[in-house]
Amino acid sequence: MISRKARAKGKRCIQKERSPRSQASCTVGSFIHTKDFHLAEEIRYIQRRAAEHDGRFVTVGSLALFSTETGDAWWLDPEDHLAARLARDGDPDDLYFEETDTSFAIGWKGKYRIDGNAFVYIDSESSRIITILGYPTRRIAEWG
Repeated sequence: MISRKARAKGKRCIQKERSPRSQASCTVGSFIHTKDFHLAEEIRYIQRRAAEHDGRFVTVGSLALFSTETGDAWWLDPEDHLAARLARDGDPDDLYFEETDTSFAIGWKGKYRIDGNAFVYIDSESSRIITILGYPTRRIAEWG
């Protein structure tokens, strides 16, 4: 589920900065105008693809969203290797997300790295490390 205060109308992410009121778990991004673009719709799109077990890879500025045939979906920031799971086994995960006409904020839940064919996720809250095989690691590594 996405928590958001408002929708951006015709915007696309081009840069991000740390929110001063949060720690490393939140990114605040800026937008440029692009007709009929809503970041929240991109999140819902990739969650729907995950629910259908349909693998997709979408980039939005410097961020990427992907779904897998196993029903998982993620949102990644390659610059800082931040990650937020959007869906697991086809079911949407909770995500802190706000979107306004001029910015957005994401509650990142952890960090990721690519280790050969493995997607490695480190949860910020629990420090739990999860290694997942079968993700589009080559594409993630090439993109980021």
